[in-house]
Amino acid sequence: MAIIINIDVMLAKRKMSVTELSERVGITMANLSILKNGKAKAVRLSTLDAICKALDCQPGDVLEYREDDAIEK
Repeated sequence: MAIIINIDVMLAKRKMSVTELSERVGITMANLSILKNGKAKAVRLSTLDAICKALDCQPGDVLEYREDDAIEK
């Protein structure tokens, strides 16, 4: 997939645990894990909004686009 989700990077920058983010955003650990591991097929804008509020960041800090060829190399 060409969309990379950088939640781990933002969690490290904010020194926040996955559990804390899950509680602040109001999503389950299982769904947060799906997002972190790049297994999600979609992300609700309301969820992205809540993640950005909790991490005090912009959507572009969490989401990244890369060409499929660049990922495989």
